[in-house]
Amino acid sequence: MNIVILGLSITSSWGNGHATTYRALAKGLASRGHRVLFLERDAPWYADNRDLPRPPYCRVKLYKRAADLERDHAASIEAADLVIAGSYVPEGAEVVSTVLRVARGCKAFYDIDTPVTLAALRRGGPEYLERRQIPLFDLYLSFTGGPTLERLEREFHARRARPLYCSVDPSMYAPRPDISRDRDLGYLGTYSDDRQPTVEELLIRPAGEWPEGRFVIAGAQYPDSVVTPPNVERIVHLSPSEHRGFYNRLRFTLNVTRRDMIEAGYSPSVRLFEAAACGTPIISDAWPGLASFLAPGREILLAATAREALGYLRELPEAERVAIGARARRRVLACHTSVHRAIELERYVAEVTNKDTTTKGASPRDTGVTTGV
Repeated sequence: MNIVILGLSITSSWGNGHATTYRALAKGLASRGHRVLFLERDAPWYADNRDLPRPPYCRVKLYKRAADLERDHAASIEAADLVIAGSYVPEGAEVVSTVLRVARGCKAFYDIDTPVTLAALRRGGPEYLERRQIPLFDLYLSFTGGPTLERLEREFHARRARPLYCSVDPSMYAPRPDISRDRDLGYLGTYSDDRQPTVEELLIRPAGEWPEGRFVIAGAQYPDSVVTPPNVERIVHLSPSEHRGFYNRLRFTLNVTRRDMIEAGYSPSVRLFEAAACGTPIISDAWPGLASFLAPGREILLAATAREALGYLRELPEAERVAIGARARRRVLACHTSVHRAIELERYVAEVTNKDTTTKGASPRDTGVTTGV
């Protein structure tokens, strides 16, 4: 297929998780023989922090304003077999209007922020999508699965709401036996008000109660008001190329979920899959649907209090720690790689076009979320 994606960013991972998702998806699609053009708003905050200005698996074109899209890129949008407009794109509602007006192929909206989008729609709508535009798409691709998909179709009249979760590129995330796991617990994530209380409870408080432990927080936009004990290392920003090394330094990593994502459920973070692919055991908050992705107690550890987190860090036998990481890695490689997502997207487009698409040996498990390994 000839595919055009209009997303928040693929060239810069600064302060956003969208870039990692788009990179994995574009690479997975390219590996399946598809041609991808990514159209990105030339935003100054990304222009100053481009860690992948020219992805090797897709073409990138920058534009200054939404009004420039039709003038400069109408031919590409019109000729594409599939056009995907993403969430949180600046002037997104205008970008969507251009896609709906110009595209002749399958039209999809990719919501990497589904619970946030739906909450905003209740208040009148986010800047990047209008309620009236939802039924005009052939596909509504959602980062959130479960009951939210039915709600998208019933309440918002989406034609076909389908899950397209984040994924991991196995060539970038894998164990590194040459790196010593010299940190007990680490967290990778941009600061957010709703996640910070959990970070405080499950990492900062345990660090204060266990001075001998070694902890690290990596992420941008943390205010000066966040005070950490001396045994918590701070890293302002890590590019995706450094994530593998980060996870491989950790005995455990912490996964913390946004409040909207917890309420909606079935919203795995890309960090979940990246850490698992590195064989790093995950300590996570709990949310509905988590067991559909990783089995609690076997492939992921759940904690709600500092005491529970410290119990894992100080008392879990080393052999079991390693086994949990290995089981999570097997699960993710079996179900949640970028190629799996590309195959799922092919099948969703086939629903729209009523055409057969080859799956090149894909099994039913490739596109489904299973509950055990």
